[in-house]
Amino acid sequence: MSSLPNELKRTLTPLMLWGLGVGYVISGMYFGWNLGLEKGGTLGLAIATFFIIILYITFTFSYTELACAIPKAGGAFDYANRALGKDWGFIAGMAQNIEFIFAPPAIAFAVGAYFNLFFPQIPVLAIAIFSYVVFTGLNIYGVKAAATFELIITILAVGELLLFTGVTLPRFEMKNLQHNAFPHGWQGVFAAIPFAIWFFLAIEGVANVAEEAIRPQRTILLGFGSAILTLIILCVLVFVSSIGVAGWEQIVYKPDGTTSDSPLPLALGQIVGNNNLLYHLLITIGLFGLIASFHGIILAAGRSSFEFGRIKSAPAFLGKIHRRFRTPSNALLVNMFIGIIALLTGKTAEIITISVFGALTLYIVSMLAFFRLRKKEPQLERPFKVPFYPYFPVIALVIAVFSFGAMAVYNFKLALIYFVIVGFSFLLFKLFKNKSITNKTYNKNISHEDPSCTKNIH
Repeated sequence: MSSLPNELKRTLTPLMLWGLGVGYVISGMYFGWNLGLEKGGTLGLAIATFFIIILYITFTFSYTELACAIPKAGGAFDYANRALGKDWGFIAGMAQNIEFIFAPPAIAFAVGAYFNLFFPQIPVLAIAIFSYVVFTGLNIYGVKAAATFELIITILAVGELLLFTGVTLPRFEMKNLQHNAFPHGWQGVFAAIPFAIWFFLAIEGVANVAEEAIRPQRTILLGFGSAILTLIILCVLVFVSSIGVAGWEQIVYKPDGTTSDSPLPLALGQIVGNNNLLYHLLITIGLFGLIASFHGIILAAGRSSFEFGRIKSAPAFLGKIHRRFRTPSNALLVNMFIGIIALLTGKTAEIITISVFGALTLYIVSMLAFFRLRKKEPQLERPFKVPFYPYFPVIALVIAVFSFGAMAVYNFKLALIYFVIVGFSFLLFKLFKNKSITNKTYNKNISHEDPSCTKNIH
């Protein structure tokens, strides 16, 4: 049976979805999260992470209900569009695009920095841009090849994290967790929220490949559920074993006093030294963790932008499928172009924060869409239903709103930039939408008044 012109190919299994779900996120275990220790100390970041884990558990189960009921590539965009109307659908889709398009540049810098350790003669930026081109090309070639590659490097990255905890946990001391654990009080908890979210950012990208999953209802549930469980276990292990070696300051600050994006090598260096085989192995496989997230989020971003174009909320060419490979090649190329521009700014921390603002907006609108769909379409087939309804979606919504507010207070300028991006995009959407409606009405009126005019138009 031939595929429709804009229909994606179904090839993904539950194991592949697990690989994608864990792969999207796993770079957050290798870098970035430790900067939250500078904001809140061990206890401050731990409290923030505790509530963020609750957010992701409750959100993931609620989001799985939406993904199984509406298995479309647009994810939150499709859910909000159906439940809350096109305006809210656009906002959800735009937030999703911001999250998925702005996260890869930050990870690309880390990929470049890791490669630069082995090949110092090659500039970090050049490696980062080269990575964008290679992994965009892999995603254009085919989702099955992309997902298979993602699964292999994700397994390697998970294995390395388990090896790391196996080496560091025997050296764990409780006094290291207790040392200067709450340096900035509750203010530090709020400031650490973005870094707690970085542990799990982009797990919801699994929903964006629902349209390419074999038997999506069963596949999404198994893939999503096993991925979030794996990530929570890894988060706890990495957090405790890293800090337990020598205290949080040792995995935040380099010997020269500057902050580091590499907490695991710093922790391992306290035990085996910088010239040990295990140390170099961690750096090598740590690179796979970064690549897994970089490549996986590029895949999810392509599907998100593709659906935006397919429904004409963005230029229609974004919604076109490659004739040979049946993948959203135009969307992937445009996202690569935007990502490279973001790379050239050199503002990695700011890019991460803006990406998190997009994620939290997506979570908030998705939960509003969840409640609206339950009321608006009670007969909608829901192969999976969230447990403990309505508590799970309510908890997810409350924590997401609170986190967004706290982030806006502590990152006011970046929040302003984020609102300007969303607001300007929404204004363009409304202008083009109204223009499209006007043109349709005008052409319809002409055809009614004078059939010959229609001929001339065509």
